[in-house]
Amino acid sequence: MNENLFASFITPTMMGLPVVVTIIMFPSILFPSSKRLINNRLYSFQHWLIKLIIKQMMLIHTPKGRTWTLMIVSLMMFIGSTNLLGLLPHTFTPTTQLSMNLSMAIPLWAGAVIMGFRHKLKSSLAHFLPQGTPFTLIPMLIIIETISLFIQPMALAVRLTANITAGHLLMHLIGGATLVLMNISPPTATITFIILLLLTVLEFAVALIQAYVFTLLVSLYLHDNT
Repeated sequence: MNENLFASFITPTMMGLPVVVTIIMFPSILFPSSKRLINNRLYSFQHWLIKLIIKQMMLIHTPKGRTWTLMIVSLMMFIGSTNLLGLLPHTFTPTTQLSMNLSMAIPLWAGAVIMGFRHKLKSSLAHFLPQGTPFTLIPMLIIIETISLFIQPMALAVRLTANITAGHLLMHLIGGATLVLMNISPPTATITFIILLLLTVLEFAVALIQAYVFTLLVSLYLHDNT
């Protein structure tokens, strides 16, 4: 119980060198390419799930926006698998690091915005000033819309970081309380353990939902600029 509450969020090192790059590359092993004529059920399920995600997310996009399909699907698979692997005991979750999430959010957001200014300049500029705005409110609205535009990648990263971190902290606290209560009050410890199991199931759902939400918002930003 003397372990630091935030020890699981510290970037792991080996011989003084950070191993976060190896951890980030590890989820790619979970999605191997099949060379068989008849695939197994797991690969067939993965293929069906990917097709479903593509159909839901990319249906609203123009042909120019659909060129991002591979990147968006890969992003969702990476975030989802990383979040799920982080729920295993004694593992490190890269998506709990704000710098990691910003490094994903900023380039994707910037690419979508630059594409919008390049191909839809008038429509992109029109977002800064809605039609029918009173003349006295024009400077204030332009400032507000500009701030809201630049805060989008920060909101993406903070949302993912906060949700994953909060879940891990809550599991850590309830798990520690369960260990203490085992010697004090076994019935109470049993109830706490059941709550921990339910919370773990919820965290599995949150891990996938947050990956979907992050990718969906990137897709919507792309839709607004293509």
